[in-house]
Amino acid sequence: MEFSDHIKTANVEDVVLRQPLHPPSRGTLCITGHHLLFSDREEGSSRQILLLLRNIDAIEKSVENLLGYSGFLSKAAHSDRTPGSSGTITIKCKDLRVLQLDIPGMEQCLNIAHSIETLSCLDNVSEMYPFFYRPNDLSLREQWGLSTPEKHYTQIKELHKKWRLSSVNKTYSVCPSYPPVVIVPNSIDDETLKKVAKFRQGGRFPVLCYYHRKNGMVIMRSSQPLTGANKKRCKEDELLLQVVIEDSDKGFIIDTRSSQQVQQARMTGGGFESKSCYSRWKRLHKQMERGKALQESLIKLVEACGDESHNVDRWLSKLENSKWLSHVQTALSAAGLLVECVERDGHSALVHGYEGTDCTLLICTLAQLIMDPTCRTLEGFLALLDREWLQAGHPFQQRCAHSAYSHARLQQESPIFLLLLDCVWQLWRQFPLALGFSEALLLRLANEVYASDYGTFLCNNDQERCALEVKDRTHCLFQALLRLPERDYYSNPLYEPNELAIWPSVHPQSLQLWRGFFLRWTQQARHLEAVQEEIRSMVIEWHRVTQR
Repeated sequence: MEFSDHIKTANVEDVVLRQPLHPPSRGTLCITGHHLLFSDREEGSSRQILLLLRNIDAIEKSVENLLGYSGFLSKAAHSDRTPGSSGTITIKCKDLRVLQLDIPGMEQCLNIAHSIETLSCLDNVSEMYPFFYRPNDLSLREQWGLSTPEKHYTQIKELHKKWRLSSVNKTYSVCPSYPPVVIVPNSIDDETLKKVAKFRQGGRFPVLCYYHRKNGMVIMRSSQPLTGANKKRCKEDELLLQVVIEDSDKGFIIDTRSSQQVQQARMTGGGFESKSCYSRWKRLHKQMERGKALQESLIKLVEACGDESHNVDRWLSKLENSKWLSHVQTALSAAGLLVECVERDGHSALVHGYEGTDCTLLICTLAQLIMDPTCRTLEGFLALLDREWLQAGHPFQQRCAHSAYSHARLQQESPIFLLLLDCVWQLWRQFPLALGFSEALLLRLANEVYASDYGTFLCNNDQERCALEVKDRTHCLFQALLRLPERDYYSNPLYEPNELAIWPSVHPQSLQLWRGFFLRWTQQARHLEAVQEEIRSMVIEWHRVTQR
C-alpha cells in the first residue's frame, strides 16, 4: 500500500498551532508519508515546523462549535470563519513535546487524525523514513558504524595471547542476537561454543566485552543458564568460565536479579550458576527493574513533570512515587559494584540477568565509562554504544516503539536506553571535566532512539539489519555526529583527559532530575539552556585566545 492511500486530506489552511514556549500561530498544515509540516502564515513570519510522524506517541481529538470559539485570533479573523464545526488534535510526542492543532472542519480534522494515527505506527521497517532520507552532505558509500568485534580485537593487542575471534555465529544460527563475530577464550573451540549456546537463553553464551589494560581482567556478558528445576549442567559452559579465570583465584558473577527471582526462574527453565559447579565464581545479586516496571516509572515521571499545579509537596510526592531516580541510583550502584570487582579487587566478572539484552548491557556500558578513559571521548563513547548496544543485540525496535504518552501498551517496551543516558548525564554532571561530550549529545541520542532520520536504531539486532540492508540503504547517525560542525557542537569544551576511574556518588542528594530532558519544554529549562550555551561560547573563545 502507498503512503498516499493513508492520506485523505493532505493540506489544510487556517490551522492554529499551539506549542510550548511559543505564542499560538496560524498557518497551513501539510501531511506527507513521514512528516507533518506546519507553515506559519502570519504577516512577517516564515517559520516552519517539520515533525517526523514517527515521533508522535499518541494523539487525542475533539470537536467543538465554531460559534462558541474563543481563541487568540482577532475579530477580523473570526469574521472570516463560517459557522460549523472544527476539531482539535492534541499531539503528544516521544520527545515529550505536546502540540495542539485547531483545524477548521470536522471532516478535515478526522482525516488528518486518521492519517497521523496510521502513518506514525508503521510496522514495516523498510517503509520508515531512514530508507528515504538523503541529505546532500552524506553518502551511502561511507562507512556504517564505528565499532565491530574485529576492530575492537585489533585495537587491544594484549588480548591476542588468550583470546580469539570466532566466526561461529557467521550465519546467526547459534545466536540470533549476536553479531557474526565474537571474542572468546583461545582454548575454547567453536563446537564447544555451540554446546554452551544451547545451555544459555537465546543462545547468548559468554563473550568478552571489555579488557582492563591496568590488570588484565575482563568483563564478559551472557544470558542466564538454562539449568531448570532439574539443575541441569553443561560441562562446556563450566569449562569456558573456568578458562577465563585460570590465572586468578576467583571471578564474580553479577546477576541483575534478586536471589528470589533467580529461584523463580529455575521453575520456568532458567536459572543460575550453582556454587558446586562453578566453585571459583562468586555470585552477587543486584536486582534491577526492567520491562513494564521501568516503562510505568517513566510514565509516572512524565506525568509529574507535566503537573501545572505548582504545588511543591505534590510535585515531590509524584517524583518520588515514579521511582525513576531510584532506578538511576540502582543502575549506577550496580555498575559501581562491577567496577569494584574489576578495577579495585582485580577479578574478572560475568554479567547477566535473564536474556542479557537490557540491564546487562546497561551496567557493562556504565562500568566501561567509569573505568576506561578511551570511552569518555566523543568518538569513544559513540563506539561504546555501537559495540555494547547495537552489536550486542539490544532490541531497539521493541523497546522504543512507544514512549510515555502512548495508550497502546506493549509488553516489549522499556526505556532502558533512556535510563542509560540519564545515568551518563549524572556522571557528566558530577565530573564536568572528565567526559569529552556535552549534554546536547545525550539529548540528541534520546530523541534519535525513538524517532530518527538515520537507520542506526532500526531493528532489534544485527541479523535483522543485514536482512533489511539497513547498513546499505540508510545513513549512520554516529558517523554524522562526528562530522563538522556537529562534532564541535557535541564536544565538551571543558574536557580534560583523565586516566583514573571516575567513581560516581550514588547518594540520594548526589542525584538530580535530568531537567534538560524531562523539563526541556518549560521556560525555566530554556533559560538554563541559554546560559549554558553562553558559558560554552565563553570557554571556546577563552581557549582560542590562550592558544594564540
